Amino acid sequence: MTLSVAVLMDPIGSIKIAKDTTFAMLLEAQRRDYRLFYMEQDDLAARDGQPWARLAPLSVRDDREDWFTLHEAQWRDLREMDIVLMRKDPPVDAQFIYDTMIVELAERAGTRVINAPWALRDCNEKLFALHFPQCMAPTLVSRDAAQLRAFVAEHGEAVLKPLDGMGGRGIFRARQGDSNINSMIETLLGAGPHGEHKQMVMAQKFIPEITAGDKRILVVDGEPVPYALARVPQGSDFRGNLAAGGRGVGVPLSERDRWIVSQVAPELRRRGLLFVGLDVIGDYLTEINVTSPTCARELDAQFGLNIAGQLFDAIERTRTGTRNA
Repeated sequence: MTLSVAVLMDPIGSIKIAKDTTFAMLLEAQRRDYRLFYMEQDDLAARDGQPWARLAPLSVRDDREDWFTLHEAQWRDLREMDIVLMRKDPPVDAQFIYDTMIVELAERAGTRVINAPWALRDCNEKLFALHFPQCMAPTLVSRDAAQLRAFVAEHGEAVLKPLDGMGGRGIFRARQGDSNINSMIETLLGAGPHGEHKQMVMAQKFIPEITAGDKRILVVDGEPVPYALARVPQGSDFRGNLAAGGRGVGVPLSERDRWIVSQVAPELRRRGLLFVGLDVIGDYLTEINVTSPTCARELDAQFGLNIAGQLFDAIERTRTGTRNA
């Protein structure tokens, strides 16, 4: 089966292929003799209600010195593509939202979009986890500084974070009585001089098991990969994110991990979220990553897996499906 696959991603010349899950997907698609096309955000447009993209034919190779070749890009109707991989890293800002609206025009015509564009808009990676309170540690989302301070006091220690961050950026560990707690909260709220335009902040009870790692569990079409990548904090930093210096260690899923997946998976399927990364610390779900979840390359290397192969098997099974909500 020869399919046309377009990928929307960050600049391919800047990726680290040993850790880039999008690159794993491209390698697998090429192994299957799919035709690959590349685009960035500037390459999307809509004309008279039709989705267009400036697409460059792409070939890839697993070579850290020379990993891709791009050919001349041309504007094409995006509905000509069989599959579109939405792999632009956060933040999910206004421009990203507009991208999903254009790509959704192709999805409604039968192009398979991974993950579903409407779900990318609806499922904030911090707030979506609130749909599964039975899986979470105590959590507060608020713009009110007094509420946030009271939450830290109630639990003794909490993690404070913005709703639009990634890679561990903007995350604070706050303790009751900490002299800097007001500064942390003010920084995250981002309020103007008169308290206007405050940003929502998430506060979660601190989970001491972070010392064993923040586990990334990849879920493909509702089924978990049997191993997680535990991002273990290094030195004095409490953050396990690889971008913040955490060390990735593969671990088998626990029974609790599998239970969390079982709670979340039906809703992932319903929303067209075919490739998702759950973040779990200890026994608790903390985030659900839907935009461009990663860690496939590390797990493939450590356990001889082919996670991108699982994904494309699932895509081929479900390719004719469109929005189911």
